[in-house]
Amino acid sequence: MILIVVKYRTRPEWTQQWPELVREFTEATRAEPGNIFFEWSKSLEDEHEWVLVEAFQDDAGEAHVSSEHFAKGLETMRPALAETPRIISRVVDGTGWEEMGELKVD
Repeated sequence: MILIVVKYRTRPEWTQQWPELVREFTEATRAEPGNIFFEWSKSLEDEHEWVLVEAFQDDAGEAHVSSEHFAKGLETMRPALAETPRIISRVVDGTGWEEMGELKVD
């Protein structure tokens, strides 16, 4: 699977509006064939940083970045961003979330 983590730093005036700003992009991406997950979180250390964790089946990445909603989503985000997002993108073994072996909860 393709595992991607992206950090987006928003301008202060856009931080609270971010979830609504990216809602359409998020919903369209989650509906794509080959999307495994697409999840937003807010940093605990930086109130203006949002973290996106996403995964796709190995053959779905190109379709994602070539989609109309991808291009539209990036342009929608652009005015709200304080800096260029930072990304890690890797092909990893697996098909989704697995239980953590080091911490089992009964």
